[in-house]
Amino acid sequence: MKLHLSAPPENLLNSKIQITGSKSETNRSLLLQALYPNIRIENISNSDDAEVMQKGLKVAQGTVDIHHAGTAMRFLTGYFASQENKEVVLTGSKRMTERPVKVLVEALRELGADIAYEKEEGYPPIRIKGKRISNSKVSLPANISSQYISSLLLMAPSLENGLELQLVGKITSVPYIKMTLALLSQIGVDNSFEGNTIRVLPKASVDDVTLVVESDWSSASYFYSIVALADIGSAITLSSYKKDSLQGDSVLAKIYRELGVETSFEGNSIRLVKTGGPQSDNLDVDLADAPDIAQTIAVTCFGMGMGCRLTGLHTLKIKETDRLEALNTELSKLGAPISVSDKDLTLLPSNKINKDVAIDTYNDHRMAMAFAPLALKTDLYINDAEVVSKSYPDFWGDLAKLRFLVEEME
Repeated sequence: MKLHLSAPPENLLNSKIQITGSKSETNRSLLLQALYPNIRIENISNSDDAEVMQKGLKVAQGTVDIHHAGTAMRFLTGYFASQENKEVVLTGSKRMTERPVKVLVEALRELGADIAYEKEEGYPPIRIKGKRISNSKVSLPANISSQYISSLLLMAPSLENGLELQLVGKITSVPYIKMTLALLSQIGVDNSFEGNTIRVLPKASVDDVTLVVESDWSSASYFYSIVALADIGSAITLSSYKKDSLQGDSVLAKIYRELGVETSFEGNSIRLVKTGGPQSDNLDVDLADAPDIAQTIAVTCFGMGMGCRLTGLHTLKIKETDRLEALNTELSKLGAPISVSDKDLTLLPSNKINKDVAIDTYNDHRMAMAFAPLALKTDLYINDAEVVSKSYPDFWGDLAKLRFLVEEME
């Protein structure tokens, strides 16, 4: 599906949007619910990733196809490894078979798991024969994707002796690790995170508990971008959000204040208001703890005529696509003076924006949504726009509520 996007009749916005639950929190909660069935979950994400996670958790024997869902691949690898009498082949899309799982598989094997590669060493598909795991100590490189770490932590309370995880080196994506540990605490699982050592104690059962999933801050990022690119006085209210968010992407409020957007909490909602221009002509930010918002921020800065230097982006190379190279290609089409390495991005200030550019999305939901706000500055085309269903199926409909022209092309 190819979409043509144009700006609303006026760039002065005032709307309310309900955002679906965080897929990060949802998938963690779903796995815990599979281990402890008396857990209830509210505000579950309606994303493709959450749907494949739910389906995957119900399989006992056979093939589990998680399509493009990297979170499900990592989380289900740990889950099935610890489930006695279950044997599955975990696979996914072509891109998924190119995304490494070796670090996680080796850690699980060290704990005693039975996992074999069906094709290429280090990559899906993998065959997992669930078994009782009694070993409790393992180490992982600290700078890898937090999903590997969370996969081990989520299965840990169901293990006979719990888990002691040693992280070697400088830790990245700390908020996602803390999210996982906070959810464990909410269901009564004792855990600690001191220095580079994480401990999770075993727990045979949990009391009845309801986990309420906060709405997705990554999805909120696109509306921060829209407000930043709109006229002063524009405002969008988003629900449902918490002041004490578990999500690392909630750092958006601080970052976008530098771009002229103020955030206020009103009950369970956040209100974004464009109060002025950017505080400088160049934004310098380390996104090691929130890499999923890099695309949005880079596009926002380009649309505002600003420069930026975004660092801490080493995990973007192994996402749905190589996001740094994809950003380099698509922003260059629009006329951006941009350069990338394997872990950072530099954009120089420029007021030139090429018109009527078609943005390729590379099977990556965030590429589609990050570029959409630029329709406030120039007409755009988004190729394969349906990819947004991976995390935010309602995105184009919500954009239409803001009076953007969202036109499907033949």
